[in-house]
Amino acid sequence: NKKKEEKIKELQEFISRFSANASKSKQATSRKRALEKIQLEEIRPSSRKYPYIDFKPDREIGNEVLTVEGLSKTIDGEKILDNLSFTIGREDKVAFVGGNEIAKTTLFRILMGEIEPDAGTYKWGVTTSQAYFPKDSSKEFDNDYTIVDWLMQYSDEKDVTYVRGFLGRMLFSGEDGVKKVKVLSGGEKVRCLLSKMMISGSNILLLDEPTNHLDMESITALNNGLIKFPGVILFTSHDHQVVQTTANRIMEIMPGGKLIDKMTTYDEYLESDEMARKRQTYTMVQEDN
Repeated sequence: NKKKEEKIKELQEFISRFSANASKSKQATSRKRALEKIQLEEIRPSSRKYPYIDFKPDREIGNEVLTVEGLSKTIDGEKILDNLSFTIGREDKVAFVGGNEIAKTTLFRILMGEIEPDAGTYKWGVTTSQAYFPKDSSKEFDNDYTIVDWLMQYSDEKDVTYVRGFLGRMLFSGEDGVKKVKVLSGGEKVRCLLSKMMISGSNILLLDEPTNHLDMESITALNNGLIKFPGVILFTSHDHQVVQTTANRIMEIMPGGKLIDKMTTYDEYLESDEMARKRQTYTMVQEDN
């Protein structure tokens, strides 16, 4: 760093010229401290470590991505998805917003084949492959696997060094690899799931609240990984920055299960009078029912 080198040179010159000068010795001492601080920073690596999150699809996505028609679901007598129909394009990064958390999670679970809708259909395109980050991942870790063995089961490459590379990106050290997954903290489990998504090579990412349990460095790394991802993303997040910088399409599931769908950024969506009117209309209809 040229600037830093110049600063060091300037400080050294001042110290050698004035350290013997009684009137300037105080300034020379303070410059000596400044010099030591710069040199110490050179030696000491930053304590802030950033994971490296990079989702690389194994194959390019075709024109047919996802078609949803007439999807409905009622849970405990409450209709949470009501006749949802939409088509996802190959460049869509969709943020699902709205207060009904169960509705968003239920939609994702239907699309991943975990639960059946009451009515309607969905169809993934033949070129698509999905990687899923569930909101509740407890059953993923309810086993006796070590971290390395756990990730190995999702890797086509059955090579320990290859698998450890993905764990290293998420700041797991060599010793961490032999930890049992069932004793991991919330944050460590999230890092495991993101390693799994990276190793999958999928061209569609579904993420249900991935920023829970993550520190700021990890959220930044995830945000950057999502921005760079060349495939399709369907996600939910309470992190405003992640939604604003990632999404180019917003879907809001309203009370009663209707859908508002708009090609827009999140901030534009929140500021739009048209969207506010739509929200009000759906809310009034729901209250009348």
